[in-house]
Amino acid sequence: MHIQDTHWSTASALAPGGGAVGAAAGNGRGDGPRTTPLRVDAQRNLEHVLRAAREVFGELGYGAPMEDVARRARVGVGTVYRRFPSKDVLVRRIAEEETSRLTDQARAALGQEDEPWSALSRFLRTSVASGAGRLLPPQVLRVGVPEEVGAQGAGAEETRVPQQRTQPGAGELRLVAEAPVADADDAGAAALLEVVGRLVDRARAAGELRPDVSVSDVLLVIATAAPSLPDAAQQAAASSRLLDILLEGLRSRP
Repeated sequence: MHIQDTHWSTASALAPGGGAVGAAAGNGRGDGPRTTPLRVDAQRNLEHVLRAAREVFGELGYGAPMEDVARRARVGVGTVYRRFPSKDVLVRRIAEEETSRLTDQARAALGQEDEPWSALSRFLRTSVASGAGRLLPPQVLRVGVPEEVGAQGAGAEETRVPQQRTQPGAGELRLVAEAPVADADDAGAAALLEVVGRLVDRARAAGELRPDVSVSDVLLVIATAAPSLPDAAQQAAASSRLLDILLEGLRSRP
């Protein structure tokens, strides 16, 4: 999925507590842009929309329609569009928040765990438990394909994305996390890749992480080990079991 570029001036104007911008959000007269605090009911609706968007996108992916978000939030779709004038703005908002959450979790693991493997495994467990892996933005979870496949079926953008590491003779799809940072909107993704890279480098240098494991692989674990199941207890149990198996696959063995 590709998210169209959206000016963050719009998104920031819609940030929680920042108020709504424009005549429609102000005094109702067309006398120019004006910033006013959100009313209590408007703030409540905004929180419902954001919560619903996290749930819907987490379950169905970022391709889910805005109507599904509105139904989950129990508001009209017009209410969603008043807060977020396009789906791109809402998607960017959710992806940015989840990327920031993951970055904070990675920094906490780095700062609070002395053992490299403990730091990496703590980050993975915390991230999977939070469900943020289901909401990683596309610029972090980018799929690269081998050149012979890319030339036939992938667009120019995908074929320009560098592979993080190449296995000789490998013909499978590879997750690429080192996509170039195109603009300031990708700064959050770049920060996440940097701090997770430090976790990976430490564990690899300590001989506790397989030498062929990359940042891409770690992010793939986060995305994979956070299934969306209807029962919360089953989801937690499935995530924990799957993560145990994946951690065993990541760890270096004598």
